Amino acid sequence: MRSMFRTAIIALLVASARPAGAAAQVPAPAAVDSLRHAVVRLTARLDSLEAGACPTAPAVRLPTIAPGRDPAVDSLAAAVGALAARVEGAVAARCRPAAPPRVPADTADPLAAIRAAADSAAAEAGVPAAQDTTPTQFVGRQRNQSALNPEISATADVRLEVREDHEGPDFRLEEVELSFQSALDPYSHTKIFAGISEEGIEIEEGYLYWTGLPGRLRVDLGKFRQPVGDLNRWHLHALPESEYPLVYQRYLSEEGLAGIGLSLYSALPVSLAGGTHELYLQATASESDPLVAGGDLPLVLGRLQNFWQLSRSAYVQLGATGIVAENPDTSLTSDLIGVDLRFTIRPPEAGTRQDFTARAEGYRFHSDLDGEVATRYGAFADLQWRTSRRWVFGARYDYVEPPRGPNLAEWAVTPAITWWQSEFVYLRLEGQRHHDDLTGTLDRLTLQVVWAIGPHKHETY
Repeated sequence: MRSMFRTAIIALLVASARPAGAAAQVPAPAAVDSLRHAVVRLTARLDSLEAGACPTAPAVRLPTIAPGRDPAVDSLAAAVGALAARVEGAVAARCRPAAPPRVPADTADPLAAIRAAADSAAAEAGVPAAQDTTPTQFVGRQRNQSALNPEISATADVRLEVREDHEGPDFRLEEVELSFQSALDPYSHTKIFAGISEEGIEIEEGYLYWTGLPGRLRVDLGKFRQPVGDLNRWHLHALPESEYPLVYQRYLSEEGLAGIGLSLYSALPVSLAGGTHELYLQATASESDPLVAGGDLPLVLGRLQNFWQLSRSAYVQLGATGIVAENPDTSLTSDLIGVDLRFTIRPPEAGTRQDFTARAEGYRFHSDLDGEVATRYGAFADLQWRTSRRWVFGARYDYVEPPRGPNLAEWAVTPAITWWQSEFVYLRLEGQRHHDDLTGTLDRLTLQVVWAIGPHKHETY
């Protein structure tokens, strides 16, 4: 089509250069020359379009020719003008610069600002917007045999420990944990964690959960770690130290609190001071000697968790947990009330290379065992400072009173240095001074090595 335009223009120019009969006037040489130059420039713009590029020269300015002096010149000028309009229309349609993306005024994303500036400069220079040449990908949603397989992960935790009360170093495989996770259908998911140790195989967690239910509700059914404080849901290998805090061990169990039962979770449809608020309600049969002493009745747990984003780099989490339990066989009633606070600074520009976290949790444990009433307290404070992608420095202080019996308190100081070889492997050197009013003071030094395979390395919450 463009070749036809050019042929028509040349034919018009040739025709206008020949005499058109006795009555025809000879065209004005200056007007014909101007039109010829315009045709040359239009031809160059058409060549650029045919080559797949956009003309960089400005639009062709046609000469001003007074009509009525020569019909042949008038006809030629009209034809060139019509063709020029069509050429510029084609240029505008193909080479219209894309509007630079609008960057919100309140954004501080350096990459978005650089992209916006580049697009704006390109638009001002007349450079056409890049065309998306990514081919369309068609993805089949059918569930073939491979898609039905769960996501499988494994984590190993090996320790070398030196203690004052033990001759020589103690090597042990603390645990190998197998993880199986899968989306069962669009409505439900499952997680299963099996721990293998020298004592045997134990199902640490195995539960089914539904999401997207009315009222922003999530329902969990099975065995799961329960939301007490900030760390109880974390698995042992993912903790910032090698063991759970003493207050968890004394008021819940040696490995924290896990139970078999039903859990309801919802993000509340209210916001106080711009925060997010979550509510947990659970009824579980839990193996917790301090709370149920081997009883079969389920304990009831409630937790309110609040989250506030203070800035792009800092957030705070404040939670409150309450547990009530009963064992009629031993005339035991018990309850636990706790509050926890977490403050984290994680600059977005630092990614996973730098952050600082401070935690503090306090608990009140009350029990009545066959008329013997006891009210005891425990707490811990924990600091974690990641100075680079590889190094994390931390320390924790624990204090706890026994849940029942003579009030002989314990405290411990646990500093630790963790070196992350990669996201799959980390090594931790940890010391601890533990004091018990009954047995005295004991020092311990532990080298912990943890490695993982699969998509879920070190699951935290």
